[in-house]
Amino acid sequence: MLFSEVYSAYFNAVAAIIREVLQDGITEKRMMQIINDKAFSESVLTILPAIKNEEWLVINKAFHTPIKNPPQMPLTTLQKRWLKALLADPRIALFEPDASGLENVEPLFAYDDFVFFDRYADGDPYRNPDYIAHFKTLLTALRERRKVHIKYCNRHNRPIQDTYIPYHLEYSAKDDKFRLETAGGRYSAYINLARIEECELLEPYEDHELYPPERSECSVVFRLRDERNTLDRVMLHFSDCRKETSRLEDGNYQVKLWYGAQDETEILIRILSFGPMIRVIEPESFITLIKDRIKMQQALKMKA
Repeated sequence: MLFSEVYSAYFNAVAAIIREVLQDGITEKRMMQIINDKAFSESVLTILPAIKNEEWLVINKAFHTPIKNPPQMPLTTLQKRWLKALLADPRIALFEPDASGLENVEPLFAYDDFVFFDRYADGDPYRNPDYIAHFKTLLTALRERRKVHIKYCNRHNRPIQDTYIPYHLEYSAKDDKFRLETAGGRYSAYINLARIEECELLEPYEDHELYPPERSECSVVFRLRDERNTLDRVMLHFSDCRKETSRLEDGNYQVKLWYGAQDETEILIRILSFGPMIRVIEPESFITLIKDRIKMQQALKMKA
C-alpha cells in the first residue's frame, strides 16, 4: 500500500496524540476526541486498543511516549508519483488543485490505463472546454454564494432556463456524472452538468433567499465478517455516507448506513458488490430490493 492506514488518517491521528503527549500530557477521553476528529468515526475501534495494548510502541499504557520530537510526515518519491497521477484525473483537475512541488515528478500511472467495468460508459465529458467552463462557473458561484442563470435540457430533452441558487455538487461513481443541487424557494432542481448549455454567473444572493432542499434520508443495517479486510474496504467504499459501526461479540461488525432516498439504487448495487461478506438485516424493504435485484440478474443470465 502506497499510503497505508498508519501513514495517512491513522498517522495523522496518532501524530496529533503524540504532540499533545509531548506538550501537556493526554487523557483517554482526549485521545478518543482526536481520533474522531482526525480519522474515521469507527477508527477508535482500532487505534485506541493498539495504543493501550502497546502494539505500535509509540505510546505506553501510562500515556507516555519514547518519541522526543513532534512527528512529521514527509512524502516519499513513490507517494509524490501517486499524487501526480491522481491530479491527472480529469475529474480532480476540474477543481484546479495545487500541484506545487510535483512539477518534475513522473506520474505513477495514467488515468487512461484503467478500464472500469462497474459503472455506466456514458460519463460526463470532463475534457470538454464548455463542460469545464460551466463547472468552474458553478464552483465560483458556490464559493462566493452567487446566483446563476442556467440553460439546459432535461432528461426528456426539453429546453429549460431559469435563475438558480447553487447549493451542492454531487458526484455519482456508478453513473460517472456530476449534478448540481439547487435551492431557493420554487427554484429548486437537480441538474446534470453535462446537460448544461449555458451558465452565467449573477449577483450574490441574500441569506433569506436560500431555502436548503429538504432531504429524504433512509438507512440500512448490515453485518459483515472481517475477512480479507472487509471492514476496511467497507469503510473506504462508503466513506461518503454517514454511518455507525459497532463490534459484535462474535468478532463480526454491524454497520448502520444513512443515504439519500434518491441514491437507493446505487447504494443497493454497492452493497451487493461485497457478496456474501455483507448480510443486510434491516429494513425489510431493502432486503426485498436485494431479492428482486438478484432474481432480475438471474433472469438476465439465463437469457444470455
